[in-house]
Amino acid sequence: MPYIENRDAWFQGQGLWPDTPASDWRDWTWQLKNRITTLEQIERHMVLTPEERAGCLFANQKLALAITPYFFNLIDRDDPDCPIRKQLIPRVGETQVSQEEMLDSLGEDEHSPVPGLVHRYPDRVLFLVTDRCAAYCRYCTRSRLVSNAQHYDFHPEYEQALRYIESHPEVRDVLLSGGDPLLLSDKKLEHLISRLRAIKHVEFIRIGSRIPVFLPQRITPALCDIFKKYGPVWMSIHVNHPKECTQELKDACERLAFAGVPLGNQSVLLKGVNDDPEVMKALVHRLLRMRVRPYYIYQMDLITGGAHFKVDVRKGIEIIKALRGHTTGYAVPQYVIDAPGGGGKVPINPDYLEKITDDEVVFRNFEGKQFRYPLKSTPVAKPAEAARELVGDTLID
Repeated sequence: MPYIENRDAWFQGQGLWPDTPASDWRDWTWQLKNRITTLEQIERHMVLTPEERAGCLFANQKLALAITPYFFNLIDRDDPDCPIRKQLIPRVGETQVSQEEMLDSLGEDEHSPVPGLVHRYPDRVLFLVTDRCAAYCRYCTRSRLVSNAQHYDFHPEYEQALRYIESHPEVRDVLLSGGDPLLLSDKKLEHLISRLRAIKHVEFIRIGSRIPVFLPQRITPALCDIFKKYGPVWMSIHVNHPKECTQELKDACERLAFAGVPLGNQSVLLKGVNDDPEVMKALVHRLLRMRVRPYYIYQMDLITGGAHFKVDVRKGIEIIKALRGHTTGYAVPQYVIDAPGGGGKVPINPDYLEKITDDEVVFRNFEGKQFRYPLKSTPVAKPAEAARELVGDTLID
C-alpha cells in the first residue's frame, strides 16, 4: 500500500500510559526510568512475531533493548511491518553476520588518537562523550560500543580529548556524539561546550543527537539556555520516517531553533522503513515544517547483523531523482556512503552529467531533457563595435 501523508496529523498523546500524571510524562528523567528494556515488558503490550522474539532474546549480546514510553507509543502493535517497530524491536536477522560486515565499519578505532576522539578528517574531530542512548536503533553504526552489550568497555577521557583538541590548531570543527550527548546532565554538557568554546581555533561546535526524536522532553528551557550562551551550537537530529514527526518533536525543534540552534537531519536508508520516494518526500516536507533542513541520507553502514536493513544503492539514487526538481531544493538531502574502513563520506548522485569538453558541458535536467552550457565565449561583433553599441563613440579611442 502506498504511503499517504496526512499533512495535518502531528501525532501526540500518552497512549499506553494514559494514567501517568502529565508532569511525569513531560519529565525526561521519568521517561528514562520507565523505558521498555526487556522482552517481558514488550510482551505486556504487544504480540511479537517469532523473528522479533528471537531477536529480543539475542539483543543483550549485541545491542541492548531500550525504548522510551513516548516513542513506544508510535509503534503500530498490530503491524509487524510498522516502520517504527522495525527500527526499535530486535529481529532474528541481527544474529546473522555476513562476510562483508565489520565490527568497526567506519574504522573509527584506527583513527582514535585518545580514547573517545576520532580524527579522520584534516580539520575536524568526532568526540564520543558517552556510550548510552535513550533508545537503541537496531542498525546502530556503533553497536560495538553503544550500551556495552558487547563488553567494549568504552570510557571517554574528556580531559585527554580536550587537551588533544587544544594542541591541534588545525581542528576547527568538533562534533559531539556517542551514544547521545544530550543524555549528559546540563552541568556536564555545559562544561564540555564551554571548554570547546574557549579554544580559539575551534570555530564550529556540533551535536549529533536522536534525543529530540526519542525523548523530546529533554529539550528543556535550561538546556536551551546553554545553547544560547555558547552558541551557535549546530545540531543534527536523526529522523527516518514521517511517523516520527510528532507534535512533541515539532515543539522541541522550535525550542532549539528559537535558542539559535541551526538544525539538520540525517536519515539512514532502511529497507521497509523509508526506501520509498513518497515516504522520503513526506519526511523531508515535514522536516522543513519543523524548521529542520534535510542534510544527509546515509547508505547503511556495514555493521554486523545489519543485512536485513540493507537497501540497493540504486534505490537511493531513485529517491534523490524523485526529489530533485519535484520539491524545493531545501528539501533535497545529500545521499552518501560513509566509505567502509574509514574513507569518509562520499556523495552518491544521480548521473545528470553526460559530457564535458573544452567547449561545453552537456547534461540533463530532472525531466531528462538535454542542455548544453558553453565553456568558451564566441564574440558576435568586434570589441569596438560592441562597445559603441553599449556606451557610445565618446568612450572609444
